[in-house]
Amino acid sequence: MEVKLWNDKHEREMYDNFAELFAIIKATEKLEKAYIRDIISPSDYETECFKLIAHFKTLSSSLKDTVPSIEKFVDVYKMDCSAALNRLVTSGVPATVEHRAASAASSTTSAATVAECVQNFITSMDSLKLNMVAVDQVYPLLSDLSTSLNKLSILPPDFEGKTKMKEWLGRLSKMGAADELTEQQARQLHFDLESSYNSFMAALPSAGN
Repeated sequence: MEVKLWNDKHEREMYDNFAELFAIIKATEKLEKAYIRDIISPSDYETECFKLIAHFKTLSSSLKDTVPSIEKFVDVYKMDCSAALNRLVTSGVPATVEHRAASAASSTTSAATVAECVQNFITSMDSLKLNMVAVDQVYPLLSDLSTSLNKLSILPPDFEGKTKMKEWLGRLSKMGAADELTEQQARQLHFDLESSYNSFMAALPSAGN
């Protein structure tokens, strides 16, 4: 006899999201333990941790009505993930960024701003994957990303991400709100975002200098 966990498409999507949230928390717990035990390099840890935090924030935001408390979710599914809870819910940035921010208190490079940039990069790329290509959907995301990048003093004025976002915002401002990016434009924008994101991550190690 087949037992169904859901009654309709909406319930199925909810359980799929629960499974993804569960996986993100578990992966973060494993990553934290690997970093503490020196199994993973600080740079690899930081890259993966930023991705998990960004995906967690995006997913938890969309699940805020069904999962109002992440701590309760962890308790209900009997997850022993205190390190993940600290990283995802309490801190919100990788341990490496916390350490850099603490050792460079006089720097204008704050851990929160770095995390904000990463979140805006991931959100922008995820939205394109979800086919959110209307100007009034894309423009606010790129605008937020551009603003957060401009807050970081470690990035030069001609930093790839800054110049490319400025170009795209100029292009979008000439279009109507309901206009949509063509498939080719969407692919190019995603490529530019990914390239800029990689350049951004490469610039981070010098943040504490």
